[in-house]
Amino acid sequence: MSTPTSPDALAQIDPRDKAEILAQALPYIRKFHGKTIVIKYGGNAMTDPELQADFAEDVVLLKLVGLNPVVVHGGGPQIDSALNKIGKKGEFIQGMRVTDAETMEVVEWVLAGEVQQDIVGLINAAGGKAVGLTGRDGGLIRARKLKLQDLKDPTVEHDVGQVGEIESIDPSVVKALQDDQFIPVISPIGFGSKNESYNINADLVASKLAEVLKAEKLMLLTNIKGVLDKEGNLLTDLTARRIDELIDDGTISGGMIPKIAGALDAAKSGVNAVHIVDGRVPHAMLLEILTDQAYGTMIRSH
Repeated sequence: MSTPTSPDALAQIDPRDKAEILAQALPYIRKFHGKTIVIKYGGNAMTDPELQADFAEDVVLLKLVGLNPVVVHGGGPQIDSALNKIGKKGEFIQGMRVTDAETMEVVEWVLAGEVQQDIVGLINAAGGKAVGLTGRDGGLIRARKLKLQDLKDPTVEHDVGQVGEIESIDPSVVKALQDDQFIPVISPIGFGSKNESYNINADLVASKLAEVLKAEKLMLLTNIKGVLDKEGNLLTDLTARRIDELIDDGTISGGMIPKIAGALDAAKSGVNAVHIVDGRVPHAMLLEILTDQAYGTMIRSH
C-alpha cells in the first residue's frame, strides 16, 4: 500500500498537478527568501527514521531555496534511556528535568555527542552542510542557575540542580556559519561564569535564539497537533491575549506551559510568527512554511 509521500503515490500525480503544487510555493519562497527560520526539533520527528529523513530533506530544501534554517534540538527520550542504562531515573518538577552533576554529564554527552552528531549526519547525507554547536562554541549561550518558583506558592523555590536560564545569547558564530552556507545545529547547553554547564529547556533556547537573530519564524516541531481547545479541536491561529486566557482556564497546562511561554516571548519580541507543528506528519515543516495549509498552531504577537 502506498502512503501519500511514497514514490509510487507521487508517480501517479499528473505532471501538471505537480507543477501547480511547486508553483504554489513560489510566493512563500519569495516572501521568506534570505530570512532566518529557527526550528526546534524534538518528539517523534526525532526518533522515527522515516520522519528523520523527511526533516533533513526539509531543512536542506529550505536552505537551497534561499531561507536560513537554524536547528535547535532536544533529546528527552535519549537522555532518559541513557540514564536508565546507568540506573538513574529521570525526575521532573513542573516540566523541568532535575539535573544533578551526574545527570548533567549524561545530558552533555547525549545531546552534544550522540543526538547532535546524528542530526548533523542526517542533514549532510541529504545534501546540506550542517555544523554542530553547543552554548560554549563562540560563547553562544551564557546561562545562570534557574530559580524555579512553585506555580502555586511563589514563596517556595525548587532546586532543580544544573538547569539554567539564559543570561545572554551571542549569535555571531551562528551568523558567520549562515553567511558561509552552513546549517547550524545547536544543543541546548549553556555555560556559566565559572565555566559550569547548564541544561536548558530546548524550547526556550530556540525562542530566545529566534528573538536575537530577528528570525522571520520560529517552528516548534512536537508530538502534538498543536494547541487544542477543551474539546480537542486544533486552534490554528492564536494571539498573545488568547493564550493568556487559555493558560488561566487550564486549557494549556503541564509541559505545554514552557513551550507556549517561550513561543509567546518570541512573538512579543519581534519574531513574526511562531508555529507549533505536528512533527509526526511527514514534511510538516515544508507544508507549514511553503503552503497555505495549517499543520499546527500559529501564534502571533497581537
